[in-house]
Amino acid sequence: MPTTDIPTLETERLVLQGHRIEDFEDCLAMWADPAVVRFISGKPSTREEMWSRLLRYVGHWALLGYGFWAVREKGTGRLVGEVGLGDFHRDMQPPLSSAVEAGWVLASGNHGKGYATEAVRAALAWADAHLRPERVACIIAPENTASLRVADKCGFRQTGQGIYMGQPTLMFERVAPTAQSAR
Repeated sequence: MPTTDIPTLETERLVLQGHRIEDFEDCLAMWADPAVVRFISGKPSTREEMWSRLLRYVGHWALLGYGFWAVREKGTGRLVGEVGLGDFHRDMQPPLSSAVEAGWVLASGNHGKGYATEAVRAALAWADAHLRPERVACIIAPENTASLRVADKCGFRQTGQGIYMGQPTLMFERVAPTAQSAR
């Protein structure tokens, strides 16, 4: 089934599109790479886990009107990662508030190229224009310096620390530009 209701976003170097069933093997290869999951779960994904993730991505769009995009290089069409917005009902302490949560992941061969920052900025601009959230949250492992830099460049500020899946987690939020001007 095509994902025609999911908006396509373009940046200078990237195209963000809804996931397709044809993305499964590329997404699996990315999520099965220990370098990719090192700071996310520490455990490479199985085929079954990747299938559930793919269904969750599509389900977010269907139920909530927002979700994750497959990120592709504009010139090659090659999948380089995923970025988006979610509501994961995370079981963490302290709990994440009800803010929309941003997330990003890149295949290991695409680290250090600025793709994450470019894609996250596009996703946040779309959220600001279409969802108008007062704020967007994200969580990052303390030792994930690359994602900490992306968060900083995209306007996220640390709001606290928590425990997620038994591991220390830093909690961030980005106040929407319209909410900032109202303060």
